Amino acid sequence: MRTSIENRADLAKVRRYEAAGFRAWPASFVIYDGTWLVRLTAGLPAKRLNSVNPLDPRDDGRLNERLARVRRRFDGYGRPLTFRMSPLAGHALAHHLDQEGWTRFGESIVMHAPLEEAGLKGAIDQIPLQDVGRFVGAALDIHALDPALRPGLSEVIGSIEPETGLFVLEGENQPVATAICVLDSDLAGLFEVATLLEKRGRGYGRRVVQAALKWARQRGAREAWLQVEAGNAHALGLYRALGFREAYRYHYRRPPGS
Repeated sequence: MRTSIENRADLAKVRRYEAAGFRAWPASFVIYDGTWLVRLTAGLPAKRLNSVNPLDPRDDGRLNERLARVRRRFDGYGRPLTFRMSPLAGHALAHHLDQEGWTRFGESIVMHAPLEEAGLKGAIDQIPLQDVGRFVGAALDIHALDPALRPGLSEVIGSIEPETGLFVLEGENQPVATAICVLDSDLAGLFEVATLLEKRGRGYGRRVVQAALKWARQRGAREAWLQVEAGNAHALGLYRALGFREAYRYHYRRPPGS
């Protein structure tokens, strides 16, 4: 018997969010192997940008041959072979990877909210940045990332095709929170939402998210969505308070020894 997420209507919703996510956070190299979407990015090591994304639960033929083929592509980029397993991956592939001893890690939750219920009361009007470099600098500082990642992150953000809002919230003369809002038809996707570690718990995250969603709603978005690590209790509490609810989950897999 199938679980509710596997019925046709639910999988259609998953496909819509997945497609919006690929457009909103584009990899530099994309190729298909059957309905497996292979994404690789030389400039950034992020898992989302360097993963195989199965898009049809029924596409489970010649697995050993195809796994060897995608492994060669990942080796060529110097990346560990990584599968991103959403509900579109299906049971047959998951079972095969289990049998081969692949490790499961990095569970995330995709959440969504109607914008009219997304806690926009009191949201500030904020004009998005036009300066990608300024946003990237703030994001690197807030995430405490290696400055060497600046060109790769700049390339990814500069490659986003849908209308995009870059939001940086300043506090005490320094950037304290960031968010990217990507409009895709009536969907508003939130990415790179972060607050400076020592400034957390002061409402900066809520303010930058509300500002981004208000901007999106003014441009016709009717639904917001985002991805958050399942173990990030602070962020989950914020998003639930703003009206977000779980749509589905995904996780990553890597072969033994990776």
